[in-house]
Amino acid sequence: MLHHPRTIRRLPEVLVNRIAAGEVVERPASALKELVENAIDAGASAVSVRLTDGGLSLIEVTDDGCGMRADEIELALERHATSKLPDEAIELVATLGFRGEALPSIASVARVTIESRSRDTGEAWKRVVDHGALASEGPAALPPGTRVRVEDLFGKIPARRKFLRSPRSEWAASLDVVRRLAMARPDIGFTLEHDGRRALHVQPGDSLEARVALLVARELKDNAVAVDLARGDYHLVGVAGLPTYNRGMADHQYLFVNGRPVKDKLLNGAVRGAYADMLARDRHAVLALFLDVPPGEVDVNVHPAKTEVRFRDPQLVRGMIVSGLRHALSEGDRRSAQAPDAAAMASWRAEPLGGPDFPAPTPTQGNIFAQPRLSEAGQAWRGYEAGVFAPPVARAEEAQGAVPQAVAHPLGVARGQVASTYIVAEAADGLVLVDQHAAHERLVLERLRAAGMGAGEAPSQALLIPEVVELEEVAADRLEEAAPKLARFGLILERFGPAAVLVRAVPAALAKGDPAALVNDVADDLAKHGDALLLEEKLDLVLATMACHGSVRAGRQLSVPEMNALLREMEATPRSGQCNHGRPTWVKLAHGDIEKLFGRK
Repeated sequence: MLHHPRTIRRLPEVLVNRIAAGEVVERPASALKELVENAIDAGASAVSVRLTDGGLSLIEVTDDGCGMRADEIELALERHATSKLPDEAIELVATLGFRGEALPSIASVARVTIESRSRDTGEAWKRVVDHGALASEGPAALPPGTRVRVEDLFGKIPARRKFLRSPRSEWAASLDVVRRLAMARPDIGFTLEHDGRRALHVQPGDSLEARVALLVARELKDNAVAVDLARGDYHLVGVAGLPTYNRGMADHQYLFVNGRPVKDKLLNGAVRGAYADMLARDRHAVLALFLDVPPGEVDVNVHPAKTEVRFRDPQLVRGMIVSGLRHALSEGDRRSAQAPDAAAMASWRAEPLGGPDFPAPTPTQGNIFAQPRLSEAGQAWRGYEAGVFAPPVARAEEAQGAVPQAVAHPLGVARGQVASTYIVAEAADGLVLVDQHAAHERLVLERLRAAGMGAGEAPSQALLIPEVVELEEVAADRLEEAAPKLARFGLILERFGPAAVLVRAVPAALAKGDPAALVNDVADDLAKHGDALLLEEKLDLVLATMACHGSVRAGRQLSVPEMNALLREMEATPRSGQCNHGRPTWVKLAHGDIEKLFGRK
């Protein structure tokens, strides 16, 4: 039976602070975040952090900021006292902290020592508060700035302490907090020590790209592109990893709004949308994005921990992230994963030829320079040349087998084909291997997208006899809704009864495919992405499925002109460095690597 109190009473201050602490200080990393943000807001050029037992036993943050006088230290330990709001315009707040809850909340659930020397007066003072009660205060000795020590967090609140994780887990969370804040401020130096061991150290004055690479992974510098997009007073900058440089979890995605680290569903969704046709569904991009917007256009007062924000114009923000990422990747991702995998390189070894395991090759067996009969290749090529790209007109000496020069093109010129799947090309600086199916899949997708986004409709191939495709009624409903948009890409559908659609035409690039299989896959894609995405975004993902139906398959023999046509198209096509699932379309074995294989280096 519920008990209904008869009187309303004011809660004691210590209990109010502990309730506030429950909102602000969930774990050591939460307290650490508040303290480092205070240091940044104080104008520090260097912030030093020391932790013991993941922050369970000790959190110490030292900065060289403006410092505080004795009376300011006392006031800072009172609830809702802050120097960061000079007036009542909370919607225009430009600092990381502003509520005035952090220090009193932490001091109510731990032993907190604050030492500070004011740069204005030179006065240094120390105040110690133990779980909400003043323990001591007096003069201190330290350089200008502030040092805050938090010891025995939740030590006198066993009900809270038992819900904390292991020191290792708390350390991982604390490291993530410092990494994110250090990433947002490359003008500030940060040092982090844990149990006496230095785990992080960055100097002030780094470029944004250098700071992100230092804190995320050094190899990101060679596997990322710069993002820079401005729309009015909105500005997006950052570092975006190539789709081929990805992770199995999304924990290497760092998002910031006005310098504040955030975990926002809108921003995360926009990132997924931008990489949707470049990554497998179980892989995640590596990136750091920094969005600056006018303070009045974003509400940072949504969550006590200030990790969530709300935008006045969410569609503009989402569009900026998708556009900014896609533009950056289309300009810079043709590098792909150029270097071969280290493990694959290690498997290369000298083997003797001959013997029962290595019979002498026949004139065509094992010879990558052996060419398919041009008439067969020409017949196969004509099946799709009108849809995606046409091979260049072969010069007489190409037809006669002359060897073209490799210096004219970034991906070189084709020298042959391995396993009817991989194109071998010679570039000026090394040997290039191209996965013909992965590469052509990307080319088809970009051709479909470019045609559909233009003023007119993409070329389509009318079916001699329209094909009826039976589906579930709900799937037919989705296709009927999307039909006007699908027509822009060359797929012409009509509703044909309650549980079927009529296919009148398919994109010219997919003319040799199976219309029924294509329509079923498109229906599945429309269902899979549900209502979370707008129809335009769904269709952009559907194009990847359509492209797969129209791409050159592995096991298909190509002539030299066909191979070179594919290479030239790749060089001119955005995002051609990876297929629609995030795998590289080509790798390069540099001359130096080849020399190492043969012991020349």
